[in-house]
Amino acid sequence: MGEGGEVVPTTLLRDKHISYILSLQDKQDSPEMLFADHRRLSGVYWAVSALELLGARDRLDKETILGYVMSCYREQEGGFGGHVDQDAHILYTLSALQVLVVYDALDRVDIDAVSRFVSSLQQPNGAFIGSPTSPEVDTRFSYCALLSATLLNTRSMLDLPAASAFLASCTNFDGGYGCIPAAESHAGQIFCVLAALSLLGTPVPPAAASLGEWLASRQLPCGGLNGRPDKKEDVCYSWWVVASLSMLGRVRWIDGAALERFVLGCQDPDDGGIADRVGDLPDVFHTFFGLAALDLLGVPGLGGISGGVDPVFALPRNVVGRLAAAQKLGWGADGAPPPPLRGGGHAEPSPALQQ
Repeated sequence: MGEGGEVVPTTLLRDKHISYILSLQDKQDSPEMLFADHRRLSGVYWAVSALELLGARDRLDKETILGYVMSCYREQEGGFGGHVDQDAHILYTLSALQVLVVYDALDRVDIDAVSRFVSSLQQPNGAFIGSPTSPEVDTRFSYCALLSATLLNTRSMLDLPAASAFLASCTNFDGGYGCIPAAESHAGQIFCVLAALSLLGTPVPPAAASLGEWLASRQLPCGGLNGRPDKKEDVCYSWWVVASLSMLGRVRWIDGAALERFVLGCQDPDDGGIADRVGDLPDVFHTFFGLAALDLLGVPGLGGISGGVDPVFALPRNVVGRLAAAQKLGWGADGAPPPPLRGGGHAEPSPALQQ
């Protein structure tokens, strides 16, 4: 039961989640959707990827989805905005590319133009800004830029050694990473840095053991995870932490069964969807990342033909595999994509981060 005595779900409500995500198509003009206009394109990525994990992506109309994605393209800038007529930003450019990759539709974009947009965001110190109109630097943007260039197969347009050096400069005494050098360690930033380092083929961080301990200590008595000390649990950190531990090969350092119970308890038993914590309203952001975390934990009913979620790309493994075959991309120190799930449903670390 939840803290208020309510009965909480203990099994995956697959069909309800499918219905919940599909219902969002009929709420485009609702107050809650209008409030999220600035990041609606990312919402499409979360919805499409969640349905892929649930084996129900075919329930969406492909051309409607792709038409919307391309309506967010800013031709003069070369990137994508969070919604129609919004300025291009690396966050939404990555979301757009991820959706296009899922649908095998990268041929719909001007790859050279998008690649120029991505490369134009890199600064002399190797960091990335989010858009040409903002000076803000963030390790999130480094991950988004490196993954975007990887999906486009144009990483040669980036200064990769400089990008790696900037990420290394963001290392903290506790082994974690912040958004910039000397910023507080945060689970979301740690995921971004580890995934970026994996894409770069960088060896396992020297402080991997202490970082694993820091990540494992994010688990609270309720089973859920927080993003930094003295904060509440939140379903989204189930993904940021478990994916990070997966890349380090240390998923078993947390109580997976307790985390599974927490995430399942955050499901809406009536309408579907997953909330940030028990008793709150669901949203598509927490629904996708909750499902992705459950997949990495090996919960039955997810993955299917998609092969589960890749902890570096935050995309279904079958999608990553198709792209690798089509573009002959190379990831990690040995040039191979991250290996598939095995034994007990725990994801193995990306090759670049294996010890």
